[in-house]
Amino acid sequence: MRECVELTGMVLRSSPVGEYDRRLVLLTRERGKITAFARGARRPGSRLMGPCRPFAFGTFKLYEGREAYNLQDAEIARYFEELATDMEGACYGQYFLELGDYFSRENLDGSTLLLLIYQSLRALLRPAVPNRLVRRVFELRAMVINGEYTEKPPRPVSDSAAYAWEYVIGSPIEKLYTFALTPPVMEEFSQCVQINFSRYVDKEFQSLKILEMLAT
Repeated sequence: MRECVELTGMVLRSSPVGEYDRRLVLLTRERGKITAFARGARRPGSRLMGPCRPFAFGTFKLYEGREAYNLQDAEIARYFEELATDMEGACYGQYFLELGDYFSRENLDGSTLLLLIYQSLRALLRPAVPNRLVRRVFELRAMVINGEYTEKPPRPVSDSAAYAWEYVIGSPIEKLYTFALTPPVMEEFSQCVQINFSRYVDKEFQSLKILEMLAT
């Protein structure tokens, strides 16, 4: 058995395996996206039950195997359990995890994307920040992190929309959700992000389908 490592990260996906285990996909600051197995996590009273929940953020103690890690323990700093009481917010949060899974890679620094997901989940919990704005800011900045974006909006827009675009691309992640847009500017900004998203992201996300159903 190899030496135990401690990685800071968040659970992106959690699925049952066998009778009592769970398979996790974690986005970690130090090693990017990794797969880990939590043995016995589904047994009643297991100390690993909580840390295996999606959105769980903290320090994970793991042993590295040949093809995956084995979770031994975890110290969770935040579960984002508040999202469970808000169906729309929970769907947006799940979408951020799905998109994080799509963009992240193994053995690559995951610190920037991890911080973006964390700050975006926090923004979903702030009533003053519209969920739609959080989504579009998250999508654009995630594309920037992945190197798939345009430096300027992909079509002519108002000065306000152009400034919002530049702000999202260049601002510190901790300050991304400190501005507001009027409805017309929000529509411009949203359409431009969607143009880039359709250009660079070739995947359908189940959480977006659920959000569309909620909107109808």
